Amino acid sequence: MNTQANELKNEESPYLQQHANNPVSWFPWGEKALEKAKKENKLIFLSIGYSTCHWCHVMEHESFENEAIAELLNKDYISIKVDREEYPNIDKYYQKVYQMMNQKSGGWPLTVVLTPDAKAFFTATYLPAEAKYRTKGLTQILPEMHELFTTNKANVDLMVQNISRATTLNTTLNNDPTLKIDENLSNLFLSQVSESYDHEYKGIGLAPKFPRATTYDTLLDISRLTLNFDAKTMVDDALTAMAKGGINDQIEGGFYRYATDEAWQIPHFEKMLYSNAELLETYANAYKMSGNKYFKKIMDKTIDNVYTRFEKDDLFYSASDADSDRVEGKYFVFEYEETLKALLKSGFNEVESKEALAYFNITQKGNFEEKMNNPYLTDKQEPENIQKIKEVLFKIRNERNYPFVDNKVQTSWNALFIGALFKAGENEKALKSLDALVKDLYLKDELHHQIIIGKVPKVEAYLEDYAFLISTLIDAYQATLETSYLTLAKKLNAKSIEKFYKNKQWLMSDDSFKATADLHDASYRSSMAVSIGNILKLAHLTDDYDAYDLASKMLTQHAKKINEISSASPTATKVALMIQNPIVVIKTTKENLLAHQKEIDELYYPFVLVKAVEENDYTACTMQKCFSTHDNMAKVLQDVESKKF
Repeated sequence: MNTQANELKNEESPYLQQHANNPVSWFPWGEKALEKAKKENKLIFLSIGYSTCHWCHVMEHESFENEAIAELLNKDYISIKVDREEYPNIDKYYQKVYQMMNQKSGGWPLTVVLTPDAKAFFTATYLPAEAKYRTKGLTQILPEMHELFTTNKANVDLMVQNISRATTLNTTLNNDPTLKIDENLSNLFLSQVSESYDHEYKGIGLAPKFPRATTYDTLLDISRLTLNFDAKTMVDDALTAMAKGGINDQIEGGFYRYATDEAWQIPHFEKMLYSNAELLETYANAYKMSGNKYFKKIMDKTIDNVYTRFEKDDLFYSASDADSDRVEGKYFVFEYEETLKALLKSGFNEVESKEALAYFNITQKGNFEEKMNNPYLTDKQEPENIQKIKEVLFKIRNERNYPFVDNKVQTSWNALFIGALFKAGENEKALKSLDALVKDLYLKDELHHQIIIGKVPKVEAYLEDYAFLISTLIDAYQATLETSYLTLAKKLNAKSIEKFYKNKQWLMSDDSFKATADLHDASYRSSMAVSIGNILKLAHLTDDYDAYDLASKMLTQHAKKINEISSASPTATKVALMIQNPIVVIKTTKENLLAHQKEIDELYYPFVLVKAVEENDYTACTMQKCFSTHDNMAKVLQDVESKKF
C-alpha cells in the first residue's frame, strides 16, 4: 500500500489524521481544494464522517485504502475529507440535501459527488468497494459519475438546479401573519409522539432505535403543564427500558449512541458526549418529578463514566469508538465460558455465578456476533454482591484494548454536558468545567468551536457553540446568581444574533459556507431552537420587551412546520410552550433566593427563572405583569403553582 501522506497530514482533526496515509489524495475542506476542482474542471468527491464512526472505518478499509479505488479518485476527482464534528455546518447542509434526494434521514459516512463549482448532484451514505447489499460499489459509481459529467453535463446541471430549487423551498419562511403556533400544541405533540411510541419495548420508533432525549424532556414539561400523566408514564417507561437495556453500559455506566434492535438489547457501541449529556439531563428532570432512585443511580453512573473515559483538565473529549482492534464491540462483550470461569475464580460458587450470568443475559448461545454477549438486565432478581460481580466483568474488559477516544474538546458538546451537570445538581463540577471551557475557548473576545488540549484553537465558533454555551451560562446564573455568568450570556447572545441571524433566518456559521439552521432535532437538539429559547429567557431576566417580541416572531415564522411535525422539533416545541405558558421570574435578594433554592427547584410548574434584585420582598412576574408579592416565599411559590398569573 502507498503510505505517502496526503494533504491531511497537517490537520489536527483525529478523523482526518486517520486518513492521512490513505493512497487517496485527500484534501481538507477549504479554498485550496475548491479552487483546484474549478481550475482542473474535476468533480469533487466529498466524504463526511467522524473518528469514532464504525461504518466510516469500514469504508476506509474497503475503499480508501484500496489502490484501485484511489487511482479512480485521484485521476478523475478532487477528494475532500470532512470531519463532521469540526464542520457541523457543512455536514448538516449535506445531510439535508441527502434527505431531500433520498426521502430518508442520512448518516455517516456521508458520500457526496459535487460539480467543480461545488454543487451536489449525487448523495449516499456508506458505499461498498464492489457491489453488494443491493448497492452499486464505488468501482461502478465513480466511473459512471465521471462519464455522466463529461458526456451529459446538461443532465447534471438540471439535477443541480432541481436540488437547489428544493433546498430554497425547504428554507422558505412563513410570511402569513395570521398563521400562529397551534394553541393545543401540547396535545398535538403528545399525539404525534404517541403514534410512533413503541408500547411493547418502550421508546420511540423502530430499529435502529435512538434515545430521543429531547422528546422525553418536552413530554415531561407537557405532563407538568397539563397534568397529563400518560406523557410522564411514556417517559418513565422509556427511560427505565433504556437503563435496563443494552444501550446502557451495564458494567461501567454511560450510554451508547443507539440500539440496533427495537428491544434496546444490542447497541452500536460508540459513546458520544452529546448523547450522554442529553440523557443525563432528561434522567435528572425525570428524577426531579418522580424521585425514582433508579434514575438517580443511572445519572451517577453516567457521570462517573464520562469522567473516567472523557475528562481531561475539567473538560471533556467528544467520543469513543465502537471498535477495538478493528472489531466492533470487542472491548464491551463477554463470552459465556470465559466469564463463568472468571466468576468462579473470584470466589463465587457455581449457582451464584450462573445467576449472575442469567441476570446480565450472558448465555452460551450469545446475543451478539461470534456467540459473544452484550450485557443487559433480564427480569431475574439482582444478585447479592452485584458490585463485586461487575468488578469481575470489568477486570475481563480491562485486559483488552479500550476503543479509540477522540480527544477533541468541543465548545458545543462540552456546554451540553456541563448544562446537564447543573440539571443533575452537580453544581461544583459544572462550574469548574464551565470556567475551564470559557478560559480555553473564549479568547480575546472570540469564541472558538474546538481545541486539542495543549494547542491553540483555530476554528471559529458556530451557532451551536454560542447557543449551547449561552444556555449553560444562564444555568450557571440560576445556580449561583453570580452576575458574571449572566453578563457573559448577554454579551454572547448579542454577538450570536449579529453573526448568525441574517435576513430573518438563522445560519449555522458566519463564513462563506451559507447553511441555514432549522428547528429539527437531529443527532442532538436544534441550535436554532436553543438560540430562540436563550433570547426568550434573557428577555425575562433583563426585562427586555423587544427581545421577547423578537423571540416570539422568530418562532412564529416557523409555525407551519411546528404545527405539522412538532414531534420532530421537541426543543422548538418546548420554547413555544414557554411562550404559550409564561416563564415566571421570581425576584428577591441573592441571599433569599439561595436560601430557598431547594423549594424553588421543586416547583411543579416547569418554566421558572430566578433573578437577584435589591428588594427583600418576594415577587413573581411574567413578561406582562407581576402577579404575586409577599414577605413570605411560600406564599409566592403557592401562587406560581396555582398559576395566578
